[in-house]
Amino acid sequence: MAYQAFYRVYRPQSFSEMSGQSHIKQTLQNALLYNKTTHAYLFSGPRGTGKTSAAKIFAKALNCEMAPVAEPCNECASCKSITEGSNSDVIEFDAASNSRVEEMREIIEKVRFSPANSRFKIYIIDEVHMLSNSAFNALLKTLEEPPEHVVFILATTEPHKLPLTIISRCQRFDFKRLTQADIVERMVEVLSDAGIPYNEHVLKIIAQAAAGGMRDALSLLDQVVSFSGDEMTVEDALLVTGSISQDMFYDIAEALLAKDVGQSLTLLEQLVRDGKDPVRLVEDFITFFRDLLLIQTAPDLHDMLELAAHEPRFEELAKQFDAAMLYSWIDVLTKTQQEMRFSNHTKIYLETALLKMVQADAPVAAMSAGASPELEAKVSQLEQMIIQLQQQLKNGASAPAAAAAGNSEAKRRPRSQSGYKIPVARIQDVLKNATKPDIQALKTNWATVMGQLQKSHAALLNEAEPVAASADAFVLKFKYDIHCQMAADNQTFAVAFSQLLEQYTGKAYAPVFVPDESWLRIREEFIKSNGLKAGAEDKRAESEEEHPFSAEGEVAEQDPFIAEAERLFGKDFVEVHED
Repeated sequence: MAYQAFYRVYRPQSFSEMSGQSHIKQTLQNALLYNKTTHAYLFSGPRGTGKTSAAKIFAKALNCEMAPVAEPCNECASCKSITEGSNSDVIEFDAASNSRVEEMREIIEKVRFSPANSRFKIYIIDEVHMLSNSAFNALLKTLEEPPEHVVFILATTEPHKLPLTIISRCQRFDFKRLTQADIVERMVEVLSDAGIPYNEHVLKIIAQAAAGGMRDALSLLDQVVSFSGDEMTVEDALLVTGSISQDMFYDIAEALLAKDVGQSLTLLEQLVRDGKDPVRLVEDFITFFRDLLLIQTAPDLHDMLELAAHEPRFEELAKQFDAAMLYSWIDVLTKTQQEMRFSNHTKIYLETALLKMVQADAPVAAMSAGASPELEAKVSQLEQMIIQLQQQLKNGASAPAAAAAGNSEAKRRPRSQSGYKIPVARIQDVLKNATKPDIQALKTNWATVMGQLQKSHAALLNEAEPVAASADAFVLKFKYDIHCQMAADNQTFAVAFSQLLEQYTGKAYAPVFVPDESWLRIREEFIKSNGLKAGAEDKRAESEEEHPFSAEGEVAEQDPFIAEAERLFGKDFVEVHED
């Protein structure tokens, strides 16, 4: 007969042979003994934790000729045929390769037929999450009310992909990852039965690499046995599993403790050059420092060590570390592990993590080692200032000053809400060259241009109006700072607005945006600097004729209805009659 892998030869044939999962085994065995089995079960959990094996053992116990029993006898014809896979009443269905609704309908059509030689017809559907939505819908009604002689056992590694309507019709059992002790114990049984000598430290390395999966552990064990030949060695196990030796952990930990950056990075480079995965290295470092922390805080719990072996050198190394430092290093490595998931440059992240670990308390150490006299004097001076300020606050001397500063800040705050930088130079240039025909042309066509704009652009101009215009630009005043900021940031708006104005006025006016409050200030400063503001009304009128912008923006002195009419239709089209 051809050679078979360990995980196939040593597949559990009874609940007692299963490793771990005691909560599931006890529940199923009690249901078998007291005839309280149901019509549908859902076995979910990580790969290699015994879901399919438990389904087959449960199927054998249900159909065993000695039933009701808590364990299948594995001696009757029914148990043997199920073990060999030749029992026509126990149907194993792989949903990964038969996910279509047509395959599911074939099962449903045969469900109503009674079992040929057994008490129950049992359907074991592996990787059930791979079924299509149509297949789930076809299975739904049959799963809810199957014939009395039918039992469904669904197995999946991703239960979150199953419809809730399926999950609610099943008894769910969640399989957990196996502990390192369970895996080692099972490997000892396998090797003892096979007559192969073993080293327990080698088995611990394999169990650590298996990450809680028994099938992975037995597959790695098969590889190590094949690679090693007569005797398994630690070096062979490290090479096959991709793990690193404990001595290398010692060297890196001692280099980090001594703050030897060069040695730490050199050892890391050597590991990566040997083919070690940086993501796996981070995980191993976290586990190793966890073991150091465990031995340091609870020396008697050496049986709980996951990666390191309990030996004198390990205990001596643990005594050299401070618990706070180990907590800090584990935190750095954990954050690095999360960041590495989204990057292709994992080695750089690991190198950065080692540097952070080395330099974690460097500034404190540097100051405590000996600071310069000037620095110490400066620190002393700052301490004295802090003491004086605290004394003043206690006496209440600085309260008025603080209140005044707070009031001043509160007054200034509204004027600095917007981060918009006002183009004062451009506005002044428009004011120098402003003409009355240009502003009239803009206001005459303002309503038409507003109607042609996009709704989002027109919304920005609801509270805006042109207040001054030259031959190639105009000043657009906004009531609210936020609208001014949004318009200035929207380049598409400025271009579209300028093009529309050119269509109706014949000139490509470039808009210059300014908030209302800033416009009044800039306008007043311009009038003063150019000597345009005279005391008499005739001079003001003359100034307005020469610089038509000077009367704009004084809406507060006008009737609000007149101002709104002039804004909508233009001053030339509004005539005021006083009663």
